[in-house]
Amino acid sequence: MTTSVENAGVSRRDFLYIATGAVGTVGTALALWPFIDQMNPDASVLALASTEFDLAPLEEGQSVTIKWRGKPVFIRHRTKKEIDEAKKTPLADLKDPIARNLNLPEDAKATDENRVKDGNGKVNEKYLVQIGICTHLGCVPLGQAGDYDGWFCPCHGSHYDSAGRIRKGPAPRNLDIPPYKYVSDTQIVIG
Repeated sequence: MTTSVENAGVSRRDFLYIATGAVGTVGTALALWPFIDQMNPDASVLALASTEFDLAPLEEGQSVTIKWRGKPVFIRHRTKKEIDEAKKTPLADLKDPIARNLNLPEDAKATDENRVKDGNGKVNEKYLVQIGICTHLGCVPLGQAGDYDGWFCPCHGSHYDSAGRIRKGPAPRNLDIPPYKYVSDTQIVIG
């Protein structure tokens, strides 16, 4: 006496092979999941993905350094004199004519306005937000120093102006502007 399953060309043995293979595949996936999951970013890294900062306490001429993703970020409340000097600088005098502002297209010119433009397109010329890592070898420049009243990297002699643009020395690029946006008149979110 034959069963209808055997008549269809499928035996119990075939079913057991398929079931065993399926259980083995699921078991292997479950065993590998902890190894795959451990490649995700740590919770502390995810927490640093963005950071908020209140600009209100910064007085004119004052700078502060905060950390974002383990990098120093310089936030400067620039004086009228610093803003005027940065605006008067001809683009032809710059070593790097590109803004290096992650909020703008890659080919944006290094005008003072493009160095202080946020992710919403808002320009607040008195606040400069930039990553504080020298573009030569990764040192941290000193603020309000150098030949252009901006930042000076004493390691190799790079001079940045009051808009964070490289003016003299071995650094090839302007200081980078991180992605940020204003969430109120004095509150920014970096990242």
